[in-house]
Amino acid sequence: MRIRGVDYHVVETKAKSNTRRETLLLLHGFTGSHATYDTILPILAQDWHCVTVDLLGHSKTDAPEGLERYRLEEQAADLIAILDQLRVQRASVLGYSMGGRLALGLATLYPERIGALMLQSASPGLVSRQEREARILKDMALADKIKTQGVASFVAEWERLPLFATQLELSQNVQEKVRKERMNQRMIGLVGSLGGMGTGAQPSFWGELPNVRIPTLLLAGQEDQKFCGIALAMKKALPDAKYITFSNAGHTIHVEQPEAFGYAVRNWLRIRGGIK
Repeated sequence: MRIRGVDYHVVETKAKSNTRRETLLLLHGFTGSHATYDTILPILAQDWHCVTVDLLGHSKTDAPEGLERYRLEEQAADLIAILDQLRVQRASVLGYSMGGRLALGLATLYPERIGALMLQSASPGLVSRQEREARILKDMALADKIKTQGVASFVAEWERLPLFATQLELSQNVQEKVRKERMNQRMIGLVGSLGGMGTGAQPSFWGELPNVRIPTLLLAGQEDQKFCGIALAMKKALPDAKYITFSNAGHTIHVEQPEAFGYAVRNWLRIRGGIK
């Protein structure tokens, strides 16, 4: 799909139900792809028209040069243009990690286009300018490492981060699927994504949370204490939010507890997030 000068890979999964045809947009995290939510699509597509996207620089979507094109505001505009091409006036959005930050950006910048918001292991960014500047330097160093050592070396180091330690308890088949998704990336795309919409580069949305009146579901794994704390702080600031934690799960709930995660999202959407 050609969007604002860039070719995006977009996959539609039609709803099985004849009575509910609202759209659910699913956004993956850094090093992910449209395949991130494959295990829970059969649950969600029972009721919803699901749209999965390879975000800019990832997998089968173009990876342009220049950091400006990767900015959160630019990618949010791309997603709205995708909905326009699909003739979707209003969608609910589920985002994981980086995709969660982008989903919150959509809700902040285009509230009239978002019916419900689900943020998995996500944050509104960093509060202070000093924190953002420090994170930018850290992401620049990581980008330089990707440039000099290549994607394979980066992935080997990335999957050893404490953030993903709970994945080591998963079956070998599941671990290999996650690794394959990470390996299916390009250096230029990862570098652009880090520099253009990394946590330090993006705007901080903490101050915008009281204005986000869209029903919001916050999801975190109990083993991911950092993002449990962030989710609790977000719940206090958001006018209409519910917070769910998952036992025996860390940052990647959709991988570690796919059935529980899928039904939690589906049930909440049925109760709170339905678009009339």
